[in-house]
Amino acid sequence: MKMEFMLLVCGWLGWCSLHSLLISPAVSSKLQKLLGVYRFHFRLLYNCISALTLVPVMLATAAMRGDVVFSWEGGWIMVRVVLLGCALYLFRGGSKQYDFGFFLGIRQIREQRQPSTLAADEQFSRQGVLGMTRHPWYLGSLLVLWSALPVYHQSSVVVATVLSLYFIVGTFLEERKLVAEHGERYRNYQHEVSMLIPIKWLKKRIRRWR
Repeated sequence: MKMEFMLLVCGWLGWCSLHSLLISPAVSSKLQKLLGVYRFHFRLLYNCISALTLVPVMLATAAMRGDVVFSWEGGWIMVRVVLLGCALYLFRGGSKQYDFGFFLGIRQIREQRQPSTLAADEQFSRQGVLGMTRHPWYLGSLLVLWSALPVYHQSSVVVATVLSLYFIVGTFLEERKLVAEHGERYRNYQHEVSMLIPIKWLKKRIRRWR
């Protein structure tokens, strides 16, 4: 059983590595050149590859399961509801600011160019969820990972742990890229808004209540 879980970890790490490799600037630029006139289809192709390669590792996770590690029951059910509610709020709030068509790859095909993820006047907004956390979808994903299932078996805990680490590392890498691209403008945003957990937002609210 331990060997099976080690293979499961390797499978998810392999998926995360492939996911990151394909979207890295060096690899994605080369692949877009290979696509030629279809280079603006790259994002959509990337999403399709990510989804298709996700299927086997998800099936392996569902088949393996293992012992129950913890379950949301009793008074903890309300905690789970709150976490899922916060995740929904973060995803919904982020969708108002981010360009969902960009993430899917549809906008690139429609406009035949590489647009920004945000409109020019919305970049580094302090409104809504972007005034709480710089990465609402990453935070929302972390909350979903640990609250989506009523019962967490060994396999689901393995997946939640691996993907949590992946999202956290990905957030730091995204931060480095944004600082390199936008410099002082993004550093000011970092100073005002927390990266993930909205600690700075909470401190501001506490000061106002005093």
